[in-house]
Amino acid sequence: MLLFAGLGNPGAQYAHNRHNVGFMTADAIARRHGFSPWSKKFQGLIATGEIAGEKIVLIKPQTFMNLSGQSVGEALRFYKLPVSALTVFYDEIELAAGKVRVKIGGGAAGHNGIRSLDQHVGKDFRRVRIGVGHPGVKELVHGHVLGDFSRADGEWLDPLLEAIAGNVSYLAKGNDNEFMNRVTLALRDALPPTGDHDRPPPKAPKPQSHIRQARPQQPAVQVPETGPMAAMLKKLFGKNS
Repeated sequence: MLLFAGLGNPGAQYAHNRHNVGFMTADAIARRHGFSPWSKKFQGLIATGEIAGEKIVLIKPQTFMNLSGQSVGEALRFYKLPVSALTVFYDEIELAAGKVRVKIGGGAAGHNGIRSLDQHVGKDFRRVRIGVGHPGVKELVHGHVLGDFSRADGEWLDPLLEAIAGNVSYLAKGNDNEFMNRVTLALRDALPPTGDHDRPPPKAPKPQSHIRQARPQQPAVQVPETGPMAAMLKKLFGKNS
């Protein structure tokens, strides 16, 4: 048995926040794999199902983000699972929007939900970090993560959630690198191409006329060969001038 936790804040006012992308991911997994309806347990909402032959319990803590560890810790203890059986999906401002990275253990990096989990269950769980981008300055981070995804964000967010849900079996089997590769490929195929490779190639330089190439260069000033001027130049520069 494995425990998959999606982090977020409960309540309709937070439903579309960047900080709630963990909840969105849990919902996408439950839909894709036909999990049971959500029910209240462990200070959260849980749904159960099977992925790649593994029984999975999905949990969305309803304690608010900064107390997520209470809910997840309660579930781990109830099912007598080690912390290594836990996978957590959450927002990461240090990753560009739409990027996904997976690691075992590490620091909280200022994320209150992860800090709470570290305190209640330990640090050695799988972390699926879902990039939501950084606003640029520290003072804007709070408003950024508690702000809603824009309509334009849906162009990458919806395909990303589907890619995670569609390839989550690799996480269930412990193949984190293949999961990341598959998600990256699925997202690339789902989105219209962008970047430098889409720009038209630069125009080749206009070829120089063969007539101009063949024309000998003429001196800018004609030097007299005879007369007083020629004599003076020879005196100044020698006979070869």
